[in-house]
Amino acid sequence: MNDLFEYWQLLLIPVFFALGWAAARVDMRQVVHESSALPRSYFQGLNFLLNEQPDKAIDSFLEVAKVDQQTVELHFALGNLFRRRGETERAIRMHQNLIDRPDLSDDVRLHALTELGQDFLKAGLLDRAEEIFNKLRNTAFDEDAKRNLLEIYQVEKEWLKAVDIARELSDGVAQRDVAEYYCELAANEIMRSRPESAREYLETAMQQNRKCVRASLLQGDLLLQEGRSEQAIEAWQRIEQQDPAYLALVAQRLLETYRKLDRRDEGIALLRAYLERYPSLDLLDVVYQLILEGEGTESAYRLVRDELQRNPTLLGLEKLMSARLPLVSPEMRSDIELAKTIIQGYTKRLSRYRCDNCGFKARQFYWRCPACGGWESYPPRRSEEFDQSL
Repeated sequence: MNDLFEYWQLLLIPVFFALGWAAARVDMRQVVHESSALPRSYFQGLNFLLNEQPDKAIDSFLEVAKVDQQTVELHFALGNLFRRRGETERAIRMHQNLIDRPDLSDDVRLHALTELGQDFLKAGLLDRAEEIFNKLRNTAFDEDAKRNLLEIYQVEKEWLKAVDIARELSDGVAQRDVAEYYCELAANEIMRSRPESAREYLETAMQQNRKCVRASLLQGDLLLQEGRSEQAIEAWQRIEQQDPAYLALVAQRLLETYRKLDRRDEGIALLRAYLERYPSLDLLDVVYQLILEGEGTESAYRLVRDELQRNPTLLGLEKLMSARLPLVSPEMRSDIELAKTIIQGYTKRLSRYRCDNCGFKARQFYWRCPACGGWESYPPRRSEEFDQSL
């Protein structure tokens, strides 16, 4: 019986081989049939791509899109390519032509509308983009439309609309971001001398995010504007519990308010304590100026020297040399000035703020990155401090 079973197995081998050969023949005929149906421009485009001639390849693929009415995906691919290359006019024409086709299904038409809205957004035509995305509300592309509308409202500074859209998104928007929308509203009201509405927006921002440093900062500004200096100081001091790294942003405010109250020494003591607990180059700069004014160059120099020993940085070394210059003889001054000039060539790159999300560097601090649009993505530290903390 075993021998008979083995013979049957041997007979099955040529049968399986024959079936595989027949299947391959059918597949090859299908491939040949489909490839013969493709326009010649398609193969020319592939050839241009292989020969690293992308512009000629695009022209060939455009010819395919004109000839073959079934090349919807090719339209989308070319339109996206144009948009990425910054050729927004060509991308708009590509997607608009696709939308105008009478034989398009509803799903594909909605997809084309989404792409056209992205084209308008990239081109900076925000009104037209907003109109498109509003048309896509309550469709299969509703969520994408809301996210794009949120981006438009942030660019246009339509913060109440941004708040409404953020609440509608199914996966939500970070409470930190929504709190920042209310801070933007509050900042505008403070500028227009509308303290009551500003206060309401700031209270809402704090409800959204109890650790919103910007809300505390603006609350202090508002209180100071109303002549309530003691309460302003309390608002700014609250930042220590929220995120002490941001204390450098209110150091100058604290100092000036303490001066106004004739409590300068108390202000200096507070800022020196902050510097001791939360080292910061910006905070050091404020305290240095204070000590220089109140105690003289020798005390200011000792402050910077001690801080440099504790937190060695090139920016700190540059500050040390500035503090040292008034204390040295005229013969040594030229040498120190030369060394300081050389160091400044390096510190120009290190004295910038850097976005955590995209790495964009800026000379000034931003609550929202101008490159990637991230909120609170700039640590309130210079890039040299940031690198050392990693």
